[in-house]
Amino acid sequence: MAKLAFLGLGVMGAPMAGHLQKAGHDVTVYNRTHSKAEGWVAEYGGQAAKTPREAAMGADFVMACVGNDDDLRSICLGDDGAFAGMSKGAVFVDHTTVSAAVTRELYAAANDRQVSFVDAPISGGQAGAENGVLSIMCGGDQGAFDRALPVMEVYSKICRRIGESGAGQMTKMCNQIAIAGLVQGLSEALHFAEKAGLDGRAVVEVISQGAAGSWQMANRFETMLDDRFDHGFAVDWMRKDLGICLDTADETGASLPVTALVDQFYKDVQRMGGQRWDTSSLIKRLRHYG
Repeated sequence: MAKLAFLGLGVMGAPMAGHLQKAGHDVTVYNRTHSKAEGWVAEYGGQAAKTPREAAMGADFVMACVGNDDDLRSICLGDDGAFAGMSKGAVFVDHTTVSAAVTRELYAAANDRQVSFVDAPISGGQAGAENGVLSIMCGGDQGAFDRALPVMEVYSKICRRIGESGAGQMTKMCNQIAIAGLVQGLSEALHFAEKAGLDGRAVVEVISQGAAGSWQMANRFETMLDDRFDHGFAVDWMRKDLGICLDTADETGASLPVTALVDQFYKDVQRMGGQRWDTSSLIKRLRHYG
């Protein structure tokens, strides 16, 4: 059992930190809205800190799951940042989806303080976090990953090091690129079934057993047919991630025509008021525009 800090208690971070506390680790949490940290302690135990630095002091591992590049910098750097409170040899594990550029920047800043930094973005959504079955893709030094692996295994079904610093974030981009195309394809199939007067549930029962089957189909088709979009990753966050994918594609020379198109479709969903709908709401755009 280890002394841990967990920074960021959103829909993903709160249950992840909860799994660590339930597993017997000594967890101190930090959240920008301190009342959330106090509420987490009331539910799970542990302690709440008022700054990332305070939370990180004496911790063997500091885990983070915040919003974007700027949020991550703010909890890592500066006098109140986690790096200022971490002991030499401690490991910072970042579960946020951010750019590979900020990951490498913070990896270097951590090394300057003799602290390890592992980028470890996650996939599996809110349900995956709550059930402790996330997929975690990691970048960073092998030794730091090996030390952090037993901690991450508490809330993951697979956790693998892909390569050096930034490799985890690049792999998460692959994940988001694949999801964007899958959700659009599923949306079009269900929309087509509706327009053709078919029973959508019967259609999925058949096609899901063949080559068209996917996690998205198995877990989202019913809520899509029922016009319910509060069961997963929000459109605003998906657009943030796809923006990272497209910016990185420009830098690397990769061609992402479908991803760019689906990003614009999500922009349409935002204009419809769907900023906080989950990503399967692409079908609502098709229904809206006919």
